[in-house]
Amino acid sequence: MTEKELLYIEDAIHHEIYMIQSMNDAKECLMDENLVKIVKKLVNKHETLLNMFMDLL
Repeated sequence: MTEKELLYIEDAIHHEIYMIQSMNDAKECLMDENLVKIVKKLVNKHETLLNMFMDLL
């Protein structure tokens, strides 16, 4: 893997970590259970993507 490719993966990893943290923060502020469920699903999706990128390394 080239250095440039590794930088792209690193950026993607940081993006996924940011999204997970942001959604977990937002989830704590939500009152509607339907929205909480949606955010939980999105967190799971981004955790899966994060794991996928980590496996590339």
